[in-house]
Amino acid sequence: MSLRIALLGLLSASGPASGYDLTKKFETSLAHVWQAGHSQIYPELAKMAADGLITVEAEGARGRKIYTITPDGRDALHRWLVGHRPSAVPRSEVALQAFLAPLLEPEEALAVLERMKATFEERLRELELLGDPRSKKGYGRYALDLGIRQARMAVGWATDSIADLKASGGAV
Repeated sequence: MSLRIALLGLLSASGPASGYDLTKKFETSLAHVWQAGHSQIYPELAKMAADGLITVEAEGARGRKIYTITPDGRDALHRWLVGHRPSAVPRSEVALQAFLAPLLEPEEALAVLERMKATFEERLRELELLGDPRSKKGYGRYALDLGIRQARMAVGWATDSIADLKASGGAV
């Protein structure tokens, strides 16, 4: 997925918005599944406008631009949603640390696993505060459900791995 698709999705779902508004919407919604900062969003908006995917609908005080998605932008978003096969190639710092944990002393490996578990528990709490995905309507609810399930699974994995390490007498 690219930042471009994420921005097209936000504009499609919520209507015209400024770069500032899109950054704030990103922080409260898509940031749970895709990371992008202010410094990435504004240049991408300029490229998208140059490519005809969005237009500047209005320009306000201090050069504030209000962007809207174009028909070409809607087509690009639709093509990506129905035709793009998401990459299943894993790239996870968590998995890399889990893979390399046996290189550590047992007590260090245990500390790493416990830190991971705490991180997963914190993530689960954050996502659960967003509410029950089944009670939500519109975009975002399936991603929230996926995130909650993944976080629960990760907590379970960490719990089991910690128990395994303790049961093995520290043999990693």
